[in-house]
This record gives sequence, structure tokens and C-alpha cells, in this order.
Amino acid sequence: MSSEGPNHNEFDFEFLGNTTGEPYLVQTNVFVNGVGNKEQRLNLWFDPTKDFHSYSLLWNQRQVVFLVDETPIRLHTNMENKGIPFPKDQAMGVYSSIWNADDWATQGGRVKTEWSHAPFVASYKGFEIDACECPVSVAAADNAKKCSSSGEKRFWWDEPASSELNTHQSHQLLWVKANHMVYDYCSDAARFPATPPECLHHSHRH
Repeated sequence: MSSEGPNHNEFDFEFLGNTTGEPYLVQTNVFVNGVGNKEQRLNLWFDPTKDFHSYSLLWNQRQVVFLVDETPIRLHTNMENKGIPFPKDQAMGVYSSIWNADDWATQGGRVKTEWSHAPFVASYKGFEIDACECPVSVAAADNAKKCSSSGEKRFWWDEPASSELNTHQSHQLLWVKANHMVYDYCSDAARFPATPPECLHHSHRH
């Protein structure tokens, strides 16, 4: 998902290829106001090339949740009260593509794309968007207000039950982090000698 413009917001699911026999990695990333560098990578508990699975994003004013087969794999919480920007009022579109990232993706760029295996194909089914339409002619703040629950209209994603993970989902997220996460930008001291501020606050939540 991405908005447009130089200070865009973006939520990424990226499937990183690998050498034959090695597991695919799924990388997630969050851009806020044009700034990304918030990568997390995990080994899935299945082979994503063997069957269809559900990959979904829940985005509201309180949190962004990345889910695989309804299991949360990443939580990005609204911490504006700590001075940390949150993507809340830019309309976003949904995009999909296959792209060549062999300069960095597989083993740090050591493994290159084998072009003789082309064509490369991605297949989708059960595609669904449950959201509030944001006309480009409407100001961002007005769109945000229009897409929030109020007295006369309700949106399930803006109700209290969607404002935070429930206990079961919190346990699932801890399981994913403990058993499947292989890279987290929050603990990459080489790239970030000073821990990113949202990481300090996120770690206190668990």
C-alpha cells in the first residue's frame, strides 16, 4: 500500500527469493512521510510458492497490523503522543509487482537473479479491499474524518475491537518474533547506533 508524493506513506510485503532449496523470506517495511528503513524479515512456517495464503493489512488511526493467514507478524503502533509520526491522513492505493532486487535482497546481494528461469509469475486470488474511498478532490483531514466512526456511521476498523491486538493475537505475534524473525531493524546497531525511538517504546509493550 502506498500514498503518492515525496512524503508518501507505504506498507510493504516483499517476498525475497533465495538460492534453490533455501526458504523464501518475507520482508515488511513501513514508510512514514517518505522515510522507510524499518525492515523486518521472517521465515514463514510454510513454503509460500506451494499454495495460496492470506496476506493482509489492517490500518486504522491506532495501528498498522501485518497478518499472514490471520496471524499478526508485525505491529506498528500509533505513538504520536511520543512525538513519532504515524501514517494517518494520506489516502493509499494498493499495488503489486515483481521486481529485481538482486543488488541486495538475497544474501546481501551475493545471489543474483537467474534470468534463464523467466518468465516470473505471481498469481493472486481472493483479492479484497474493505475500506473507505477517499476522493482526491477532498482534503486529507476531511477524508480522515469521513472514514472514522461517528454517531451515524460505523466502520469496523475504527471500532474499539480493532484498536489493539487481543490477547490471543499478542501471543501469536510473540510466537512469530521468537520463532520466525531473522532480521529486525530495531536491533541492527550497525545501521542504527542509536535505537530508533519507536523501537524503544514498542519493546515496552511486550
